[in-house]
Amino acid sequence: MTAAHALPLLVAGPLLGAALLVATGRWLPRYVAEVFGTVLAAATAALALVLLTVTAHRPTPVEWAGGWRPRQGAGVGIVLVGDGLGLGFAALVSVLVAAVLVYSWRFFDDPPAHQAGAFPALILVFQAAMCGFTLTGDLFNAFVFFELMGVVAYALTGYRVEEARAVQGALTFGFLNSLGGYATLLGIGLLYAHTGALGLAPLGAALDAAPHSAGMLVKAAFVLVATGFLVKAAAFPFHFWLPDAHTVAPTPVCMLLSGVMVQLGVYGTARLYFTVFAGPGGLPGTAVRRTLLVLGVLTALAGALLCWLQRHIKRLLAFSTVAHTGLFLVGLASLTPEGVTGTALYVLGHAGVKAALFGCAGVLVDRFGSVDEQELHGRGGELRRVGVLFTVGGLALAGLPPFGTGLGKALSEEAAGGWAAVVFVLVSAATGGAVLRVAGGVFLGLGAPPAEADVPARPARERPPDATEPGGPGPGGAGVARTDGTDADGARGTGAAETAGAAGTGSAAGPAGAAGAGSAAGSASGAGSASGAGPASAAGDGDAETTGADEPAETPGRVTRAPDTMLAATGALLAGGLAVGCVPGLWAAVSRAADSFTDHTGYLATVLFARAEPLPHSPVPQWTATGVLLGLLSAALGAGAACVALRTVPSGVRPRWSRPLRRLHSGHLGDYVACALAGVTLLVALVW
Repeated sequence: MTAAHALPLLVAGPLLGAALLVATGRWLPRYVAEVFGTVLAAATAALALVLLTVTAHRPTPVEWAGGWRPRQGAGVGIVLVGDGLGLGFAALVSVLVAAVLVYSWRFFDDPPAHQAGAFPALILVFQAAMCGFTLTGDLFNAFVFFELMGVVAYALTGYRVEEARAVQGALTFGFLNSLGGYATLLGIGLLYAHTGALGLAPLGAALDAAPHSAGMLVKAAFVLVATGFLVKAAAFPFHFWLPDAHTVAPTPVCMLLSGVMVQLGVYGTARLYFTVFAGPGGLPGTAVRRTLLVLGVLTALAGALLCWLQRHIKRLLAFSTVAHTGLFLVGLASLTPEGVTGTALYVLGHAGVKAALFGCAGVLVDRFGSVDEQELHGRGGELRRVGVLFTVGGLALAGLPPFGTGLGKALSEEAAGGWAAVVFVLVSAATGGAVLRVAGGVFLGLGAPPAEADVPARPARERPPDATEPGGPGPGGAGVARTDGTDADGARGTGAAETAGAAGTGSAAGPAGAAGAGSAAGSASGAGSASGAGPASAAGDGDAETTGADEPAETPGRVTRAPDTMLAATGALLAGGLAVGCVPGLWAAVSRAADSFTDHTGYLATVLFARAEPLPHSPVPQWTATGVLLGLLSAALGAGAACVALRTVPSGVRPRWSRPLRRLHSGHLGDYVACALAGVTLLVALVW
């Protein structure tokens, strides 16, 4: 079997495995289904890594399904292209999926009866869709994989379907991503009407053959197709679905959404430009450069600001993903192999670090039933290993050398040049500093404890040890008595039974829980309902705040010690983020892949005529003194900002000047759709 013949296995293998799990899940024990899914994901990852190694110094493998090869440069077949970046992303996806499945072994409550294979099956379909998206050489099939990815992610976001807030977050996710999908499909239709082709290479060749035939139509098609990809990338102002989805999605799903799926939107945008629109019949490089730069800076600054303002830890991490998406776009804006190399290494390092940080947040959910930074102040001291991982992850997110995030940041700064370095340093410092602030307060107890009025009054954070029902007490704990026992972490309460008031499904249904409406959380900070049910709980002063209190338990029984599988997966992911910045052989491979990725003419020749053209290879990227110093500077600024923040008394009050930006994140679909339309208008203005 040749490397080209093996490409379909990266998509078909996980799909067949998912089908088998669905068919036999009603009879399989849970551990068998989970182990099977993990082994299959790991096998796919191993195959992708082997193909990467085998084809590193050989022509790009191209597989036309069913033997429908093009003739004289024209074809209608479905093609998979295993170039360096495509295979590299497929390997990254598969490695991350395998780690997430290991993390999930002891994470969830028992699955519903006769559905032991449901979660791993959904994850495998998600993996297949993402691998297909990275490898396809056909724009319409990219849309198909794009939509399959979105449908499965929608189901995973609302996996706890018995909770109203999970359904609401999933609906926001599904609606906004569907709008992006419709825009992409409309753009594909315009390109097909103009060229009669759907493949990326045939489209590029057709546009190059008639460079002055339909300038406005080509621009409109680019804007529409790129809109769908930028929605998936959570670029500002298309990003609103991401923090709402992360607020309600199970932690393993968050690891995949922020670790790799969002980055595929950036990858799709870059692939679209370099293969279709980079030739003489496409778009001027200045217009695309301006578009990526403006969107990138807006996304990075808005994401960093909102990340710093959060107290809900998962939502904080989600906004840091938005901020780094902006940095990825700024790095790509140079439209050079060096910029693509830096961005690719940045994405690799960020995937491991961000997934590890979400893994730590998942441990907090299971131990304390909360991801509220203020409520958890000083309570994480017993989780020393988790605290170390979380702190190191914060430093890595800030760009500390020698992590892969630091190397990718340094190379992207160099490629972007000039004032862009200031944006990279400030955004990295803000996102890393926000994580370090959480680490200092939660795990080390630094800073003054929160004021009584700033901690939502609500029932116990952990389920009682004898909770045995699948799924535990009712959604949000509505009307269910829970007992606060005294334990090593100093949890409040001494065995007094409390009732969960209005934190159930009734208050969770709306996009914003009503402040104090029958709930115990009528705090001065305006934390809304105790469950934080909606994407933003209504604040007592009319402002919006999501606290992260009363998160639903995701493991059976009370967790007094983080399972080894969760810690092992988290540690391995963080180690992977470190390895990206320490393996020169990887840097050289990514550099070669970036040279091929940005070669518009070479891609067309390889896919349409099976002809490999020699490429001038860019210098192998290296750490530079400037890059190291800027990485140390951003990490120091982040740590300093965290220390300054911890020296102040924590409060639910946020600066008044930030209210308009935070109020945009209202949880109302109408607001989000209006912002998305404004984003399309901005794209049109930038491209034209």
